[in-house]
Amino acid sequence: MGVHPTGCVTFTPEGSAYVWLTGEGRTPAKTDQERAALLNTLSAYTGTCSIEGETWTTQIEVALNPEWVATKQIRNVKLEGDRLVVLTSWRVMANWADKGMTRSVVTFERSK
Repeated sequence: MGVHPTGCVTFTPEGSAYVWLTGEGRTPAKTDQERAALLNTLSAYTGTCSIEGETWTTQIEVALNPEWVATKQIRNVKLEGDRLVVLTSWRVMANWADKGMTRSVVTFERSK
């Protein structure tokens, strides 16, 4: 996703999370091939969530990647003032499997 991805995570009082991220440097597509390639710089899912200590777990209900549906996404998190720092486990990400094992660190800043 690059050094400066864009996106948002929303937590609801009812216990849902909505997550979407887009990679840096995305440009409008002109062809079907370019539109398909944009999927490699997009991540989106929603489901019920819980945060216990520094562990955020989302039971995926809807996702860009259908392989995630009915699975749990588990993230380590740390709240630093108005910033939420999210760290994934090491994994082969479907969006960029050619890179092998990767780990993401994403920082969200609270909307004001």
